[in-house]
Amino acid sequence: MVDLHSLKDGLVVTAFWEAKPGEADAVAAIIRQYLPQAQREPWVHAFQIHRSIAEPHKFFFYEVFHDEAGFASHQETPHFKALIAGQALPKLARRERTQHRFVMAGTLDP
Repeated sequence: MVDLHSLKDGLVVTAFWEAKPGEADAVAAIIRQYLPQAQREPWVHAFQIHRSIAEPHKFFFYEVFHDEAGFASHQETPHFKALIAGQALPKLARRERTQHRFVMAGTLDP
């Protein structure tokens, strides 16, 4: 388990995807191929992707990177470019990403 205090510069990225009609299973297949590769990246501390039970065309990503440079490096990997940018994104009706910082006890940093 990662000591969260060591991640004072850590970056949490969340993403919500909604597949186009008829594309949800294809998106899920791409994700299954992509996920283990993303989880092995050296700058990744956590990387999970979830599929909605009630709305199986919707996906939720939770990603923890060592820092912003790690996130930038992640987006330059061959598997991101081929599977996400090249195959998955064209199958989406909607994609929303947000970035977050950890709230550490004893700090007032924004």
